[in-house]
Amino acid sequence: MNSLSYLNDLINFPAPEEALAEPNGLLAVGGDLSPARLLEAYYHGIFPWFNAEDPILWWSPSPRAVFVPKLNFGSRSLRKTLKHATWKYTINHAFLDVMAGCAQPRSYQQGTWITPQIQMAYYELHLQGFAHSFEVWDEDRLVGGLYGIPVGNIFCGESMFHRQTNASKAAFTLLNQHLAKHDFALIDAQLINPHLVNLGAKAITRASFLSILRQKRTNLVAPEMWLKQEVKFEL
Repeated sequence: MNSLSYLNDLINFPAPEEALAEPNGLLAVGGDLSPARLLEAYYHGIFPWFNAEDPILWWSPSPRAVFVPKLNFGSRSLRKTLKHATWKYTINHAFLDVMAGCAQPRSYQQGTWITPQIQMAYYELHLQGFAHSFEVWDEDRLVGGLYGIPVGNIFCGESMFHRQTNASKAAFTLLNQHLAKHDFALIDAQLINPHLVNLGAKAITRASFLSILRQKRTNLVAPEMWLKQEVKFEL
């Protein structure tokens, strides 16, 4: 039977295969959210997820929710809607604002796990070039977006939000196209849920996910793909 690990000042994690079955995927407690520890976590298929009143909790669940990036992502009706939308789309123009949008509680939630502590930790990763955002704009107003961390040519998606109908789907469609153009293998969406299934997510075992991650995490990608830029859909 696996037991919960408590982290110390070292950034090393236990093997993700040692995660608990209940709660599903809980691997370790403690440590900090330094850039070095966060990058070490994602490199091994581990991510932080905890409420403001909790200690830092680290997870590697099974099954894992994943997408294979596609140029023609989304339904025909969604692509038709996006084709006629007047939104503007950018990459890395407003990372902290995207995180703030993602941190807003949903109607079905009380509070958020994207605390100021999380926002500052991932913003530091962004400033160091390790975390990226995709934005949807209605003129000069941010109406949707998402953020995440690439590990080799796997993109670890963290969260997305919308302030106008379909704006988060637009950001995710943009992400799919951008990653597909650059030969990314997977989008890691972490925990499977009905919303992700409706978007097209597949559930794979932790062992399968880790096997792919270990093959792809050292792959080099074109650095220009993460430059601050305005982008367009190919619909």
